[in-house]
Amino acid sequence: MKLPRRQFLHLAAGAAALPALPRVARAQAYPMRPVRIVIGLPPGGNQDAIARLIAPLLSEWLGQQIVVDNHPSGDNNLAAEAVIRSPPDGYTLLLVGDYNAINASLYDKLGFDFVRDTAPVASLIRAPAVLLVNPSVPAKTVPEFIAYAKANPGRLTMASAGSGTPPHIAGELFKMMTGVNMLHVPYRGGGPALIDLLGGQVQVLFGGLPASIEHIRAGKLRALAVTTVERSPALPDIPTVANFVPGYEASTFFGLSAPRATPPEIVERLNREINAILADPVAKARLADLGGTALALSPAGFEKLIAEETEKWGKVVRAANIKPE
Repeated sequence: MKLPRRQFLHLAAGAAALPALPRVARAQAYPMRPVRIVIGLPPGGNQDAIARLIAPLLSEWLGQQIVVDNHPSGDNNLAAEAVIRSPPDGYTLLLVGDYNAINASLYDKLGFDFVRDTAPVASLIRAPAVLLVNPSVPAKTVPEFIAYAKANPGRLTMASAGSGTPPHIAGELFKMMTGVNMLHVPYRGGGPALIDLLGGQVQVLFGGLPASIEHIRAGKLRALAVTTVERSPALPDIPTVANFVPGYEASTFFGLSAPRATPPEIVERLNREINAILADPVAKARLADLGGTALALSPAGFEKLIAEETEKWGKVVRAANIKPE
């Protein structure tokens, strides 16, 4: 049977559109069940607080439950590998941050390549660390601190949350750029390091803002500077390290990634919804309470940030010859 030309073209156009239908349907249907956000750290830390802030908001926008799933082991590496190996369907996401960028160089043998094997979905927040000293340290400014450290080489003890963790790497970058010599004291977590800084067992810590801000306000710790390029709204009177050490920057970032083969339309849907949440004044205020600012990038922009941070911290890891514990 010979079809009229107009009917033939109509059917041909319909057939040509058929391959796109499953993708459109898949994007519209997603999500049809709860979505997991996996965290490679125990509950109670900054990462956990950010995930639990975003989860209920994203749940409202997507119409499905968002489950925060803590898997504390292997310096985040086991959690990252578990997500990378999971089905690339948008139902398993990983909370990622600067620790993933550091681990890419810190560990010689990983079962994955973080940059190659993950699909950046959405950035969430960028936050400073704070150069903290116990009040027993006489320095009240960064220049005074550098002078004091140089006059007492190796006598200042610099705590961290563990070898190769962001506080350690931030401190090593400071040492490299200023020429000071401080003794690194690794702890098993930021909490114990902060406790010993408060007690005077150690003198210096590049600590997270959420955990330390009340101690700063109470005068129990002295904040000399924040590590971002710009001052923190939470501590507007505290200068930046870069004010005295040009080019220094060691901010923390957090976001969400998925397995690399996750369909682009699902990644784009999640990115769109999350960026809408980040634009909301309530969400911005809650992130500010955690000491950071909302960071709403496209998937490509977030991928670029991760690649840049991986390269930057890889140079520090290699130059300082940092090894995992």
